[in-house]
This record gives sequence, structure tokens and C-alpha cells, in this order.
Amino acid sequence: EVQLVESGGGLVQAGGSLRLSCAASGFTFDDYAIGWFRQAPGKEREGVSCISSSDGSTYYADSVKGRFTISSDNAKNTVYLQMNSLKPEDTAVYYCAASITPMGLSTNEYDYWGQGTQVTVSS
Repeated sequence: EVQLVESGGGLVQAGGSLRLSCAASGFTFDDYAIGWFRQAPGKEREGVSCISSSDGSTYYADSVKGRFTISSDNAKNTVYLQMNSLKPEDTAVYYCAASITPMGLSTNEYDYWGQGTQVTVSS
């Protein structure tokens, strides 16, 4: 059974940091790209960052470049999203997802999804 389990969300003040984790199981981790997405109330789900588990290449949305860092521990089948200099507009439910196709941040490229973790940034 494929599972993606997010953790690490919470409430933080603006300027603070959080590290999200995405633990994957039930598929060949090295064959997939893992992406982080977020969805704020009343808004569409948007791509934040993704990483290739095979070669470690990464991609970031412009809104998070320089503040967020994605990384992968293939031995643990886990992807992390380090979020620094958080802003109130980063408030959303954050989801991780797995894609067998070449890396991108389009939701329809992703095959498996986690349940999400809430990130709230207070001003």
C-alpha cells in the first residue's frame, strides 16, 4: 500500500522556521520525484518545490526561492522541506506527493498524495 505521511506542521510567528517531513512507503522511492504543494483556504493547490529521488535535482516556486530548501534522505525514504523566513502568506495545508514522470509542479503529474499538515504563520 502506497503511503505518504507528512509531519512537522504547526504554528509559528512570521520570520520563524519549520521543517516538514514526508515519509514514503509502498513504492520504489528512487524511481519517483517527490513534490511539496500547499493549499490555503479558498485557493487552489499550488506547487512549492520538488526533488528527484534519483539524482537530487530540485525545483522551487518563485514565491519560496531563497527561503525554502527541499532535501531527501533515500535511506529513510523521507523528503524534508526546511522553511525559513516564514510569512503569513505561507499559511496553508502542506501536502507531499509522488510522481513517476519528469519533475514539475503541476498537480496532475502526481500519482500519490499524503493527507497534509497545517502550517500557520502569525503576523
